Amino acid sequence: MPDFKPSNIVKRLPENYFSGIDDAVSEYVRQGVDVINLANGNPDRPTPEPIVEALGEAARKKENQGYSPFYGKSSAREAVARFYAREYGVELDPDSEVAVFHGSAIGVVGIPQALLNPGDVLLTTDPCYPQYRSAAELAGARFHAIPVREEDGFLPDFRTVPEEVANRVKLLMLNYPNNPTGATATREFFADSLVFAAKHGFPVLNDFAYGALGFDGRRPISLLQLPDAKEYAVETYTLSKTYNMAGWRFGFAVGNASVIGALKHYHTHAYSTVFGAVQDAAAAALLGPQEPVRELARLYEARRDRLVREMKAIGWDVAAPQGTFFAWLRIPDSFEDSESFARLLLERAHVAVAPGRGFGEQGARYVRVNLLNGEERIREAAARLARTGLFAKTGGHGA
Repeated sequence: MPDFKPSNIVKRLPENYFSGIDDAVSEYVRQGVDVINLANGNPDRPTPEPIVEALGEAARKKENQGYSPFYGKSSAREAVARFYAREYGVELDPDSEVAVFHGSAIGVVGIPQALLNPGDVLLTTDPCYPQYRSAAELAGARFHAIPVREEDGFLPDFRTVPEEVANRVKLLMLNYPNNPTGATATREFFADSLVFAAKHGFPVLNDFAYGALGFDGRRPISLLQLPDAKEYAVETYTLSKTYNMAGWRFGFAVGNASVIGALKHYHTHAYSTVFGAVQDAAAAALLGPQEPVRELARLYEARRDRLVREMKAIGWDVAAPQGTFFAWLRIPDSFEDSESFARLLLERAHVAVAPGRGFGEQGARYVRVNLLNGEERIREAAARLARTGLFAKTGGHGA
């Protein structure tokens, strides 16, 4: 059997970080072990029934049983524009400032493909979602990450970027609310980002996947809400988190018309069109009742509060995230690094967490855990951790 070699670009790509975690968990599950999975990012709640019903109705329409338009149905793009006007007060041209595609990952990877040339710099943060690094690699671009720290709210300081690097940046990728840290952006930070972009003449992409999930009464802001933001800014969004539609694969990008145009042109060559019925269901989600979205944010906040209380009760002093459905927990000083710590929790407690180093060097002392398990399951995870003897218990479990 011939052994055909992959391209050099494919060789340079790392193994998918999350598939490795899934494999480790699956091995225990195959042995009949009950693993509490705090590592993955797959929403546990069902898609709201009205959206499911909208898909069923749309799938029966003959117009949706053939190829949909290359740039998406006008009704879907108009729904996106109406959604941004209602939620953020941002006016968008559905024809020139909106692109739709299969899940926001296509936008996150596609925009670098559409803008970067070999040797250009993609600038982002450390830690960051691992796919940003892959996006740079696929474009043949250089990758530069600004270390962010807990004491700074996990927001980058652009003054630390060397001038020779800043002059070669062709795209700044942000992600607020942030995966993995759970941090949210301030209006002042977004303003600084746009000033930095204008000074060096590059666009800013904010991955707004968790835009609906802010806690403690603070609603995450859109980068496009800043004055004249569309001169430099684009934003990607997904229905996966907001409406529990992870498997539906519907995402969109909005903002600067030249970036959106380049992405749409790239998309027509690299990807296919989105099933028309999914676009109709997405429009129903964006324009329909939004109380389920608010209920979901309240559910995640309650789980966050439970997680923090339970972990502190067993002696793990953790910080509460400001948004997303993740928490970024600093590992106790008595442990060497996030990889060995995560292995120990899986082996001894059958609790899976994501080692922070997979998100960058700044994650070496952190693990990412999700808020995608019910409160009883979170209590059980804490009880299992307590029984390992790895933590110095300081009190009983929270009520």
